Amino acid sequence: MKKMLLVAGVLMLSFNSQAAQDPEAVYARACAACHNGQLPMSPKKGDKAAWEPRLAKGMDTLVQSVTNGLNAMPPRGLCMDCTAEDYKAVITLMSQ
Repeated sequence: MKKMLLVAGVLMLSFNSQAAQDPEAVYARACAACHNGQLPMSPKKGDKAAWEPRLAKGMDTLVQSVTNGLNAMPPRGLCMDCTAEDYKAVITLMSQ
């Protein structure tokens, strides 16, 4: 029985490695208010030049910044139900 629980736990972790939410929907709901140009200090969606130095820090650092908040961005970037994978997908969407 313990082996079955271990296998089930490993399978659940592997399924959790993809974004659970649609990045466009998360962007529209939680990110667009600041990342559509309303706040000049936040990088605008699709502004590759603004995203380049941020992406150079690495995706893990960007996810940590979203999770903890950075400067004017509140913790979790106003997406309280997002996972790290959701954040990665939204960051990728915004930086392209």
